[in-house]
Amino acid sequence: MSFMNALRRSLGFEETEEKSNNLAPSYPISEYYDDDIEEYTIEPEYEYYSSSYEILLLKPKTIDDINYIIDQIIEEKNPVIVDFAFIEKESPANFKLAADKIKDMRNQFGVEAILLSRTEDKNLIIISPENISLVRK
Repeated sequence: MSFMNALRRSLGFEETEEKSNNLAPSYPISEYYDDDIEEYTIEPEYEYYSSSYEILLLKPKTIDDINYIIDQIIEEKNPVIVDFAFIEKESPANFKLAADKIKDMRNQFGVEAILLSRTEDKNLIIISPENISLVRK
């Protein structure tokens, strides 16, 4: 049994032996699907599942950039990948301030932050709002 046959059967487009005694009318599958087409799109019915997130990659250079990142995470609910390498090298005070703001967001808003990479050129951290779970594997 192929995946498409199982999907059709689970959606009720194809009759099984168990449903043959059912009084519901059966519709031939050929009216709805063309067997030559291999790609099908299934769109969710609920608006909750159709929402999408923008994942931003930002390299802050000023405090305004850091405030923009915080707005994206808290107000827009978008996860952000941040490269702190520039601000860490050029302004250690601003880097410390950014670290303190991330710590505050974790405590107050349930934000998650994971270090992705730390090299001489990059210091990448992904920061996500509370409604988006980051899975570590």
